Amino acid sequence: MDKHYGGFWRRFIAYSIDKCILTILGIMLFFVGTVAFGLGVSPYDMAEQPGLLFALGAKVFLIFQVVTSVLDMAYFTYFHGTMGQTPGKRLMGLRVVQDTGETIGLGTAFLRWVGYIISALPMLMGFIWAGVDRRKQAWHDKIAGTVVIDLYQVIEVEIPPKNALTNQSNLFS
Repeated sequence: MDKHYGGFWRRFIAYSIDKCILTILGIMLFFVGTVAFGLGVSPYDMAEQPGLLFALGAKVFLIFQVVTSVLDMAYFTYFHGTMGQTPGKRLMGLRVVQDTGETIGLGTAFLRWVGYIISALPMLMGFIWAGVDRRKQAWHDKIAGTVVIDLYQVIEVEIPPKNALTNQSNLFS
């Protein structure tokens, strides 16, 4: 079966859509976290101990980084592992499948997410690789044994013949 692989730019747009969704969720979590951490600190405490604000900001920032990383991992692992596509990939008509064409599970989706980190480390070269690879595989695809397929490709469908007596097709028989 000839597969039509998802191209670099459509994958880039899909990833950008997903990152916008995650950024909105992250900003909401940041404001909730800032308010929650700031409830126990009064302006009088900050006036007496100027370093308290810096310490509070450092804690909020560290927790924010950890929470958004876990959210990123959960988002991509869940959507790829259960549906084969994130909301961004769904909008762009792309799906992640195994090399064999079968759906991927949560374990493979997690491995693919770990591959995202490896793809990003050398100046995003692992992501850019999808633009030059024959099968449009980025490094995280190669690590996990996956490919991204294009769902918008035209598929040839055999149209049933018309019934000679009624001159209608047998689509609903």
